Amino acid sequence: MAGGFGGVERHLRDKRILLVDDEAELADMVATILHGAGFSNVDVAHAGTEALACIDERAASPESAYQLFVLDVMLPGMDGFELLARIRERPAHASTPVLFLTAKDEPFDRVSGLSLGADDYLTKPFLPQELVLRIAAVLRRCYAEENPLLELEASRVNFATAEVERADGDTVLLTAKEHEILSVLTRNAGRIVTIDALCEACWGTSFGYENSLMAHIRRLREKIEANPSRPASLVTVKGLGYKLVKR
Repeated sequence: MAGGFGGVERHLRDKRILLVDDEAELADMVATILHGAGFSNVDVAHAGTEALACIDERAASPESAYQLFVLDVMLPGMDGFELLARIRERPAHASTPVLFLTAKDEPFDRVSGLSLGADDYLTKPFLPQELVLRIAAVLRRCYAEENPLLELEASRVNFATAEVERADGDTVLLTAKEHEILSVLTRNAGRIVTIDALCEACWGTSFGYENSLMAHIRRLREKIEANPSRPASLVTVKGLGYKLVKR
């Protein structure tokens, strides 16, 4: 699963997920994948009407409401697109994140799902690790970590505001991709994160993004290091990848 670079961060593991898929065997497999990755609250429904009943039952208590929906498109009776529209009608879930997990891989279907307000769209067959990464990425964007501060040798990073307070008194902003890369490294502080793992975590694939990653790392060092040419916090482990050293 995602364990190759630290697994799902702790503050996301208790998010309540509803998985809706009419293929019982596949639904059980996906639930097992998510449990194995650290998600502790995964419910399963096999049809739109069953899903809505589960949603309404839990929505009565805000602390037990769902925080992510993983929906198939081809469902009996009510398809996933209609189900999403019905979910969005409920005030408690007007902005709850949604990921479509479906065999419908035509560009029109993907556009339709995203235009209805889905946050991501993954087609079957899929790699278990990619599913976990996509779900974690969606949750990460929607649910901020409670402690957003990172203390480094020459700077302090506030993940909530994407600000870097440098030891020289300057404050600079992280770009979205710098924020994402640094977040992955922070979750694995003190451990080596391979180039392939970083690319996969931040772009969904390790193919073709190595040069982009190195460019982002170079700019990150310019923001967080006192001497970017001799980094003390974001260090290169030759032949392996990168390691973040916290103060």
